[in-house]
This record gives sequence, C-alpha cells and structure tokens, in this order.
Amino acid sequence: VFMGMGEPLHNYEATARALKLLTHPDGIGLSTRKVTVSTSGLVPEIRRLGEEFEGNIGLAISLHAADDEARSRLMPINKKYPLTELIPALRDYPLPKRRRITIEYTLIRGKNDSIEDARKLTKLLRGIPVKVNLIPMSPIEASSLGPAEGQGVMAFQRVIVEAGYSCFI
Repeated sequence: VFMGMGEPLHNYEATARALKLLTHPDGIGLSTRKVTVSTSGLVPEIRRLGEEFEGNIGLAISLHAADDEARSRLMPINKKYPLTELIPALRDYPLPKRRRITIEYTLIRGKNDSIEDARKLTKLLRGIPVKVNLIPMSPIEASSLGPAEGQGVMAFQRVIVEAGYSCFI
C-alpha cells in the first residue's frame, strides 16, 4: 500500500491510527506484510513503530548517503538524527524472520554515486537485513543536481550486490 503523506512519522499518532485501520480485520484487513512506512529517519518514532507494531509493519528508509557529511547536505534531518543514531535504530528494529528493511537511495551525479560511496554504503549496512532500492535521479531543469550516469548506476549496483545485498534499480 502506498499513501503519499509527506513524512508520516512527523505525525506519529495519525500514522499509527491509519496503520491500525489498514491492518485490523474489522478495518480494511490488509496483511502487515503489504504495508510499509517510508521515513527520512526520525529515530524515536522508528523505535516506537517497531515496539508498538512489533516490527510487523515494513520499514523503508530514505538514506541517500552513507556518511553524515553527505547525508546532512542532501537531507537536513540528518543533523538532528545522524547515522550514528539512525543505524542502531535500524539494527534494533524487530523484524520478523525473512523480512528486510528497504533502503531507498537516490543516485545524484557527483554527490553520492561513486564506487567509494557504494562501498561506504555496504559497510554502513553490514549486519542489518536490508534490500536496497537505487533510484537514479530524474533531471530537473531548475537544479544543478543531475542524474548519475547509466554505467555508474550499474557499477554502483554491482558493488552492493557483490557485498551480498539484494539491490534493485
């Protein structure tokens, strides 16, 4: 189920209520396996979601960089919840067996798309059950940021896969 609602964990109470309505047998009755919350990384709310729903709600993290300096430039939320807090929260998320956290990673030319960035990402995620979704940035006319090169995307994916992760473009 996809519901575009901005950062869902900014309004945790409403999100939790919606999740309960979506998954309750007297509500819509969706399987929790079909529901994923995507967040930019609000650590206390990630921990609360894991506790209250016992890890049965899927979790997707908009990561987009594997070090604090790069991530803070791309995602200001990282200044409040740096990787040193986010990664332990992901490690602690109580996933059922054979479930994985989805890592969303938009590849931006010259900002986070190098082979070194891919290696940092594999090191950062070590020991966490994850799958990685690589999202080549779409060109935006009014922005100086641009999409990663096609061969670069494939090379980035290869590093992730060779480290033992599922990785999709």
